[in-house]
Amino acid sequence: MAHDLTGGLTGTDLEGFHTGGDTECWRRLGAHELVLFDDERGEIHGTRFAVWAPNATQVRLNADFNWWTGDDMHLIPGSGVWALFVEGVGTGALYKYNVLGADGVWHEKVDPVGFFAEQAPNNASIVYSSTYQWSDQDWLSRRATAQPHAEAMSIYELHLGSWRKGKSYRELADEIVEYVTWQGFTHVEFMPVTEHPFEPSWGYQVTNYFAPQSRLGHPDEFRHLVDRLHQAGIGVILDWVPGHFPKDDWALGRFDGTALYEHADPRQGEHKDWGTYIFNYGRNEVKSFLVSNALYWVTEYHIDALRVDAVASMLYLDYSRNEGEWVPNIYGGRENLEAIDFLRYVNSHLYERVPGVVMIAEESTSFDGVTKPVHAGGLGFGFKWNMGWMNDSLRYLAEEPIHRQYHHDLMTFAMVYAYSENFILPISHDEVVHGKGSMINKVPQDSWRQFATLRSFYSFMWGFPGKKLIFAGCEFGQRSEFNEAVALEWWVSDLWGHRGLQLLFKDLNRIYRENPALWQLDSEPAGFRWINADDRGANTFSWLRSDEAGNQVAVISNFSSEPWTSYRIGLPAAGAWEEILNSDAELYDGTGTFGNLGQITATAVPWNGQPASATLVVPPLGTVYLRHRG
Repeated sequence: MAHDLTGGLTGTDLEGFHTGGDTECWRRLGAHELVLFDDERGEIHGTRFAVWAPNATQVRLNADFNWWTGDDMHLIPGSGVWALFVEGVGTGALYKYNVLGADGVWHEKVDPVGFFAEQAPNNASIVYSSTYQWSDQDWLSRRATAQPHAEAMSIYELHLGSWRKGKSYRELADEIVEYVTWQGFTHVEFMPVTEHPFEPSWGYQVTNYFAPQSRLGHPDEFRHLVDRLHQAGIGVILDWVPGHFPKDDWALGRFDGTALYEHADPRQGEHKDWGTYIFNYGRNEVKSFLVSNALYWVTEYHIDALRVDAVASMLYLDYSRNEGEWVPNIYGGRENLEAIDFLRYVNSHLYERVPGVVMIAEESTSFDGVTKPVHAGGLGFGFKWNMGWMNDSLRYLAEEPIHRQYHHDLMTFAMVYAYSENFILPISHDEVVHGKGSMINKVPQDSWRQFATLRSFYSFMWGFPGKKLIFAGCEFGQRSEFNEAVALEWWVSDLWGHRGLQLLFKDLNRIYRENPALWQLDSEPAGFRWINADDRGANTFSWLRSDEAGNQVAVISNFSSEPWTSYRIGLPAAGAWEEILNSDAELYDGTGTFGNLGQITATAVPWNGQPASATLVVPPLGTVYLRHRG
């Protein structure tokens, strides 16, 4: 029957794709195992292949089941989509599309909506139907009623391919769950798992947007990894890259001999710095493709949050361009209005469709309203990485302790704009690559001071408003830069300094989770109050964190090499304040000699604008947390 040639796919099925309203285009495009019914033969099992190539004059299906000789596909009238149903073909079949483009040249392409792909250097798409049975219903039910802004979020960012080099998704499911549970992080964030042939791109140059990388296993094995994390109570964030795509001639670029997914004008369609193409966000089919892709990972793989990479490069037409190398918008401005509309669309749609999902922006400028709701004129993200805080903090840490007094404001300035967005404080992979040095090697002086400074800084960070993110290896002070070609230097985590830092993170995460004052009001002024923001002479900062019930934690951080043995701070209440963290504890490879014997006692002596005060010991290059006991 004629419709069987296209597996029952019609132009009506594709109308939403062409209007930009098909947010599940993977159900129509790509390779799908189907059972068709024939009046004479009954059930016919096979696979329908469908690909959008509107400017092609001919498309053939090249596959292992036809000895790569090519079977002609059929153009569905008025759709620009070519389809073919092939009887007897199922999971595991290899295929590509051979596209005779508008330029008169044959282009062999992989499936833009392929669900699985060969390992590089091979690149054929693979027919794949999931048979995975999920066991994370309890997690999804809890997630649906979650309030992310008012909950604890400490994120462990990692690169799956090198966290423990050579491990598969299945092996990582055991090892990551065990380690992250022991360390106490609430979430993991995976650098992009979408298929990418060039390993040093870390996944940020994607060739197969719907396929998890095959180096580590099959798609259902990645589902197993996510499932295991959820069963352990750990959320999963995935890096998503809608900002650009690489120019590999077998992938999305010039797909049908024309600029199909990308802008034709290189002033709008290419990132010179990265050697990549930029999506044409104003094209309806591209919007359908990208919004569908975001929803696909969230629904088909149960991902809890998408961290959108390089948002600034999407927002600005002149991003990394000189005068005359970009095209202004219709109002003469530099904002990419089509990209802004697209981001609002994808954020709105995912929040509407998937209860509890979170969208996170890696956005490095002061663009207004990144985390404001779309209906209030914002972009609609849930969180934004605080790149300003990160840059300022790392500049401060790099200073010799004696010079930090002249750069004190670097550590306090973030509170000036703290409530302009909902922030995540990131110490990500970007800070420990390309000659920037590891975190420990950013800090001056000897090993003792380096480790002490890091312990103090991470304690400062965990006590500061905003959700937390660190990159794998930072938690045990790896000295080498991140290198995707080798595993993390796990062996050093048994050594002095490294082990102490790792144990500090374990306790930091426990204390953080146990004290809502450290996270419940992150995005509200009521959750934070400086005790003393101006003690630059002592390189010391102190503040209060509060929760909705009025419980309070005081944080005191000393970034000088001197101990302060009688340091007076104002406190909101008299009575006992328990020392719940001291980064100089012997357990963490500190001195163990500059503590407060478990608690201090505040008396009704006003200080720092507070009704009570106390003196305490603040260790050199150390941070102390105090919790009011009454």
